[in-house]
Amino acid sequence: MTTPWGELTLARFPEDPRDRLRAWDASDEYLLRHLQENPPSGTVVVLGDRWGALVTALAAHGPTQITDSYLSQEATRANLARNGVETGAVRLLTTQDPPPGRIDVLLVRVPKSLALLEDQLLRLAPGVHEGTVVVGTGMVKEIHTSTLKLFERIIGPTRTSLAEKKARLIFSTPDGSGGSAANPWPYSYALPEGIGPVSGRTVVNHAGVFCADRLDIGTRFFLGHLPDSGGGRRVVDLGCGNGVVGTAVALADPDAEVLFVDESFQAVASAEATYKANGVPGHAEFRVGDGLSGVPDASVDLVLNNPPFHSHQATTDATARRLFADARRVLRPGGELWVVGNRHLGYHVTLRRLFGNSELVASDPKFVVLRAVRK
Repeated sequence: MTTPWGELTLARFPEDPRDRLRAWDASDEYLLRHLQENPPSGTVVVLGDRWGALVTALAAHGPTQITDSYLSQEATRANLARNGVETGAVRLLTTQDPPPGRIDVLLVRVPKSLALLEDQLLRLAPGVHEGTVVVGTGMVKEIHTSTLKLFERIIGPTRTSLAEKKARLIFSTPDGSGGSAANPWPYSYALPEGIGPVSGRTVVNHAGVFCADRLDIGTRFFLGHLPDSGGGRRVVDLGCGNGVVGTAVALADPDAEVLFVDESFQAVASAEATYKANGVPGHAEFRVGDGLSGVPDASVDLVLNNPPFHSHQATTDATARRLFADARRVLRPGGELWVVGNRHLGYHVTLRRLFGNSELVASDPKFVVLRAVRK
């Protein structure tokens, strides 16, 4: 990436030579050009930096990065090292960590989730003062009227720049209006009846978790077709989201050991809150990480997965392929991977290639539940 201060070599995480997606886009470049003309000073906070491009370019200013993504955080560490920057030059925080008490410059890479933007702006607002410079950035297709209204409500008067290369900047002037506003997140609701062990149970969602205000139809379909409970199995809810699938397993089989894994800090916090809200007996572990890295080979009996097929705005099956391969590695011989997905995604082809088998457990006009067995 060419920046006003020189060339940077950047990559996504984990690196994949087949991945043609860049670790930055035109909105990152637009913001950096603006900052060349308006150098930041004081405490700089960068919210939502997707792969570390912004904080790597701004490392000389000692910025703080706040991200919901474990993969983004690891990409940042790798990109800092790749460009000869000490990791200590950038403070790395998650969306679950206490935010800085004072913010002089707030740079916001607009996230896909409006709820996550609301939650984070409300968390950061107490540290914003009248002199804080607030600049957002995003592609034109990512910035909506609702986005601007959110900045206006929480930060203050808001305007946008002209578009360049389909990217746009957002400028907000703090007026102190949002510093004491109540944060509606996390959000809790009762699950519907007729979905097995979690029927009528409480689910807790932190902002940014998929379908945070209702049970999504794919998960609902999956809950109706989970494998029968078995005594004392080691089970992984892979890409756990709010943890409702793993919680259903734990309720059905109190002897099960359930590992909840997601790369989203918000998701794992939601899963733990959901599990605890329902007083589930048994043992559970909650881990933020890159798929099943750190889980020993051949140590798991069952993996349950509803894989994402988007990476930010890009549609890709790369994540699903990685998760399936990870699952095969950690499953014991005879262990099973159960997957729910949209019919058109053709996951059965990938599973047959990796496992040598794939069985259709259930289907409806939109979704399929597939089962693959580690031989």
